[in-house]
Amino acid sequence: MPIIVNLDVMLAKRKMQSKELAEKLGITPVNLSILKTGKAKGIRFETLESICEILDCQPGDILEYMP
Repeated sequence: MPIIVNLDVMLAKRKMQSKELAEKLGITPVNLSILKTGKAKGIRFETLESICEILDCQPGDILEYMP
């Protein structure tokens, strides 16, 4: 897939565990894992906005296009 999800990189930079982010987002750790591994078919802008707010980052820090 040409869209790379760098959520694990941002979590490491912010010294936050996936479980903590999932709790703050109000989603299950399993759903966050699906997103982290790039297996998700899509992401809601609302969820992306919340991730960026919690991790204090930009969408481009999380999503990358690599042809």
